[in-house]
Amino acid sequence: MAASFALAATPLGANDAPRPINPPQHTEPWPTLSTGKDQFDHLASLSEGPEMRRNIPPRELLRERRLLDSKLSALAPQRQGTVDAYVVAIALDSDPVFAREAREAGRVLERRYNAQGRTLVLAGPDGKSADLPQGSVTSLMVALARIAELMDPGEDVLVLYSTSHGLPQGLAYHYGDTGYGIISPQHLRDTLTELGLKRRILMLSACYSGVFVPFLATPDSAILTAARDDRTSFGCEAENDWTFYGDALINNALRKPQSLADAAAEAQRSIAEWESSKKLLASLPQARIGQAAETWLATLEAKIPSGSTKPVGRPAVASD
Repeated sequence: MAASFALAATPLGANDAPRPINPPQHTEPWPTLSTGKDQFDHLASLSEGPEMRRNIPPRELLRERRLLDSKLSALAPQRQGTVDAYVVAIALDSDPVFAREAREAGRVLERRYNAQGRTLVLAGPDGKSADLPQGSVTSLMVALARIAELMDPGEDVLVLYSTSHGLPQGLAYHYGDTGYGIISPQHLRDTLTELGLKRRILMLSACYSGVFVPFLATPDSAILTAARDDRTSFGCEAENDWTFYGDALINNALRKPQSLADAAAEAQRSIAEWESSKKLLASLPQARIGQAAETWLATLEAKIPSGSTKPVGRPAVASD
């Protein structure tokens, strides 16, 4: 049974300074996040999901905490007897293409999975708006923990869409020159296991995101990634509205009343065509849907809206 209490929100401060709508740029080198002394220790250290934040003014830290708390406290509880979807869309990098993509992904997935009141978008300023909590390793972990309190793990579904740059070690968190981190496959697997988030749809838009498949593919999971474990994906230039994967999957395929499997296949075909036209090395997006997941997906997707919505923004293939 899901928790019935509401999170006590820290009120937004009347004197909080307005956030700039333009995100910070990356100007400094990526720091060393590993504590390992050799290659084995280095990889083991990165697998633990390190995060570093530096030179952030205290009032900005307080404002971010208040903003995240207010969004978490607004999430609705689950409904007994209904397969509820809890949607999280997160941009882990301050390059504005990711914030734009996460914001629209939240809208598309909220509509598709009837997740009004159960959708959380973690995305910093995108050049037009600055009204959402920033995506970071910590904000994602806190959000997942809160959702785990609200969900019935035997009935409800987590829908996670993450967009960022990627590394062979995992998803990269990089906010201007103040925030750095890695979400490794091991760390995300262990987090979802600890929180009991067994039923899940995981969509990861990043280079090398296929590294997550062996760790997160279970009978009760659906996992879709933008690339194979040894390939890059495309369209992540800061000025873009979409990455290739976000455009193909979110902005086109998932707007239509078709199954997740069919949407994944459509996205794979679109990306293959775009990459071929640009003479790019194929990213080879991955899709694994477990046998048990097929059962609850059928129930969840029986309520998909019957009509389609139109794509928004400039197509990724036109701007790469």
